Amino acid sequence: MVKSEGPKLVPFFKATCVYFVLWLPTSSPSWYSALIKCLPIFCLWVFLLAHGISFLGAHSSARKILAGLIFSALGDAFLIWQEQGYFSHGLLMFAITHILYSSAFGMKPLNLRAGLVIAVISGLSYTLLYPYLSGPFTYLVAVYIALIGFMGWRAIAGVQLANDLWTWTKLSACLGAVLFMVSDLTIAVNKFCFPVPHSRAIIMATYYAAQMLIALSAVECQDADRKRA
Repeated sequence: MVKSEGPKLVPFFKATCVYFVLWLPTSSPSWYSALIKCLPIFCLWVFLLAHGISFLGAHSSARKILAGLIFSALGDAFLIWQEQGYFSHGLLMFAITHILYSSAFGMKPLNLRAGLVIAVISGLSYTLLYPYLSGPFTYLVAVYIALIGFMGWRAIAGVQLANDLWTWTKLSACLGAVLFMVSDLTIAVNKFCFPVPHSRAIIMATYYAAQMLIALSAVECQDADRKRA
C-alpha cells in the first residue's frame, strides 16, 4: 500500500517543505502567503482525485473527505487574515470540515468508551480556555470543541485493536484526528491563553500530518475493492 499511495503523496510532501522553507511572516498577510499555506491541502485534493472520479462517485466517504479538504483550504485562507477579523470565518470553515469528516467516518462501531474519554478531554480543554474567552467566542469555541471532539470520537471508534477489527486506513484516520485536535488546541491556547513556544511550527506540522492521514483514510474502499478483485 505504501508503494501504491506513496508516489501520489510526493507533491504534498514537496508543498509542505516549501511552506516550512519559505516560512513567510504571519505579520504580513497576502494572497501569496495564503497560496503557500494552502498548497499542501490543494495537493491532497489532487491525491484523492488521482484515484479516479469513478472512485469518488462510488464512495461517499471519500467525497466527504474531499469536501472537508476544500473547506479546510478556505479556513486556512481566512486564518491568514485572522488579525484583520477573519478568525471566526476560519473557525466556521473548519467546523464544517469536522462535520464532513465525522460523517465520512460513520457511526459504526459506536465505542461509547472512546466517546466518554473524548468528552472528558473536550470538557477539560474548554475549562482551560473558558476564563480567557469573551463575547461570541465563549460559545463559538464551545461549539467548535464539541464538533472536533465528535470527529475525533468517530475516527478513534473505528480502531478496535483488541478485536483485530481495524485496517491501516482506520488507524490513519485515528492518528489524523488526534493530531488535528492537538493542532487546534495549540491554536486556541496560543491565541486566547498564553504564548506557546514554537506554536506555529507545532500547529502546522501536526495540521499537515493530520490532513494527510485523514486523506489516506479515504482510500480504504479502493483497497477493499482491490482485495476483492
